[in-house]
Amino acid sequence: MKIAVIGSYAKALVMTTDRIPLAGETLVGREYRGTYGGKGSDMAVQAARLSCDVGYLGVVGNDDFGNEFLSLLHANGVATDGVRQDETLPTGVGFIIKDTAARNVIVVDPGANDMFSPADIDAHLEQFVDASVALAQLEIPLTTALYGLAKAKAAGLTTVLNPAPAIDLRDVDLSGIDVVTPNESEARLCVGLAPDDPTPNSVIAQQLIARGAGAVVMTLGDDGAEVITTDGSEKIAPFRIDVVDSNGAGDSFNASLCVALAEGKSLTDAARFASAVAALCCTKWETVPSYHNRDEVEAFLAGAVA
Repeated sequence: MKIAVIGSYAKALVMTTDRIPLAGETLVGREYRGTYGGKGSDMAVQAARLSCDVGYLGVVGNDDFGNEFLSLLHANGVATDGVRQDETLPTGVGFIIKDTAARNVIVVDPGANDMFSPADIDAHLEQFVDASVALAQLEIPLTTALYGLAKAKAAGLTTVLNPAPAIDLRDVDLSGIDVVTPNESEARLCVGLAPDDPTPNSVIAQQLIARGAGAVVMTLGDDGAEVITTDGSEKIAPFRIDVVDSNGAGDSFNASLCVALAEGKSLTDAARFASAVAALCCTKWETVPSYHNRDEVEAFLAGAVA
């Protein structure tokens, strides 16, 4: 059981405030800390903690943050052969403001992630050998994400794209992607609508499927998730927990979805498993520190009621 993560890394610089500031407003924060960030990094670590073999492809800077990232992957058993340290740009950085209601705002400078090119994929095609699933997101160049997934699909892998940060995909051929995994606002942005457009989720998803995607798994926040295919849709009930911090839950969901698919679960069963793992991560602060291991997840599932 192996997945390949075509990903991003950014050092996360975090601060807590009582509420999210308004535009132009200055608030006094507290609890400043530096932690691990980047959707690809989060996904790789969460998948590895679910007892999955993980190979990582990506680019970081040749700097302290980049070296720290390699240490993180090594500590979690993620293969780093596909990571290149670039001399041109520094490792990406994300600034995160959290409030006491478990909400957050994030601004990211991609840094060396922008140097991740199709040539890097070609240089590390061995990461697709013996893998079952490839997972990419959009904190890296779109051309690289799509190229990597196309190469993975050609090698026989199931391909998953988490379109975040969301961009307009109306002119993009999605036929190399088996599953697209947006949240509700991302899904609308992907088809050229406002993030709060009232168009039903099923209609939005069918537009992505019309672009070639095999299926859509849409995360619905507190309402769980929905699996949508050409044959119809199925809602995945949420797992009820006391939310401490929702940051990183989407990455946790995507990683665990891919782990479940690599284990041979159906898309609906994989989404249920992913919903449980993502819910569990919301019981702790931050991203990487909140990602639970397989034994913890199985114990949670044994006692949880969706």
